[in-house]
Amino acid sequence: MTEPTKPDELDVSVPHSARVWNYWLGGKDWFAADKAAGDAYCTKYPDMKYMVRESRHFLVRTVTHLARECGMRQFLDVGAGLPTANNTHEIVQRIAPESRVVYVDHDPLVLLHVHAMGDSTLEGAMDYVLADMRDTDLVLDGAAKTLDMSRPIAVVINDVLGHIVDWDEALGLVRRLVARVPSGSYLCLSHSTASDAKHRAVQEEYNNSGAIPYIMREPEVTKAFFEGLDLVEPGFVSWPNWRPDANTGRTTERAGWGGVARIP
Repeated sequence: MTEPTKPDELDVSVPHSARVWNYWLGGKDWFAADKAAGDAYCTKYPDMKYMVRESRHFLVRTVTHLARECGMRQFLDVGAGLPTANNTHEIVQRIAPESRVVYVDHDPLVLLHVHAMGDSTLEGAMDYVLADMRDTDLVLDGAAKTLDMSRPIAVVINDVLGHIVDWDEALGLVRRLVARVPSGSYLCLSHSTASDAKHRAVQEEYNNSGAIPYIMREPEVTKAFFEGLDLVEPGFVSWPNWRPDANTGRTTERAGWGGVARIP
């Protein structure tokens, strides 16, 4: 795996969304500003602690399905965020050790942690691309060093598109990626939505705090990411309603929605 470059400067006084989520998920890679922002958010909107877990469990279940039921052996995890437990390569390589996984993120700190969390299985591969996910040429060219771009790839975009404020830009990013992977590939995508007016107000306050903003979008809008694709059952649904298992927990209909779709 490529040796990452250590970031020269890191402003720990400003909360970072990846580190805040890491804190919420019980990780260890956060600073005081991230903890303060995360605690303030959950004090005003306690259901957030359930939502972040539902988002993570959605990733675990969908990636498991892709590896076990769909036979996918190549994964491109776009906007990976800071690793915690049950990361994409760990999940799929437990099922199929020969699986190959590439993580993408624009933050060098994230990719330092991806490098530090351990190597792939001997049979498979794990690497990363340092790139803004909007630069799809850079993302795919980097992924091609590890993945066979002539064979199906599962493109995983879990709850990061809200960081792209412009809707057309977010939609265009997904469509460019879908257009560049082979037929028989899959798109696994989720997006947060506001549960209620109070949630929207707390999120707006967070966005105005100086942290990297996240734009909530309604499922009626975000379903457009799957236009022209073949959604697998149960379709585009709220996170906990996508093939729930014993670890899914309670149902929050408006927490976030997602789905898995085959690319024709």
